[in-house]
Amino acid sequence: MAQGAAFMKAAAAWPDPVSADLSARIEDIAYPVAVAIKAAGHRIGLSDALTAYLHGFAANLVSAAVRLVPLGQSDGVRALAALEPAILEIGSMAGRAGLDDIGGCGLASDIAAMKHETQYTRLFRS
Repeated sequence: MAQGAAFMKAAAAWPDPVSADLSARIEDIAYPVAVAIKAAGHRIGLSDALTAYLHGFAANLVSAAVRLVPLGQSDGVRALAALEPAILEIGSMAGRAGLDDIGGCGLASDIAAMKHETQYTRLFRS
């Protein structure tokens, strides 16, 4: 929720009627939902929005790797560039996926994620 609120605050620099209306009525919003709202407000298509979201996710992971392991900036950029074909393919596939295609069950992963989100301080918390 903190990421969603921070994203909406930062993205307010690019106003649109959809997010302006929702921001006035909703305080807490999950980051993926906030991104979807801004994409809808700016009429960004589903496939493009999913691809951009996935690219941002991958870029954040690469950025964390640059800071955590002996991986320089240039190697980080090369890693992200190497991921680009997969990002484009998955973004396109996700835009066509139905609920049966994206559903799944990962109980242990979900429980670990719930425990992680309640920790006071996390690595690279933003």
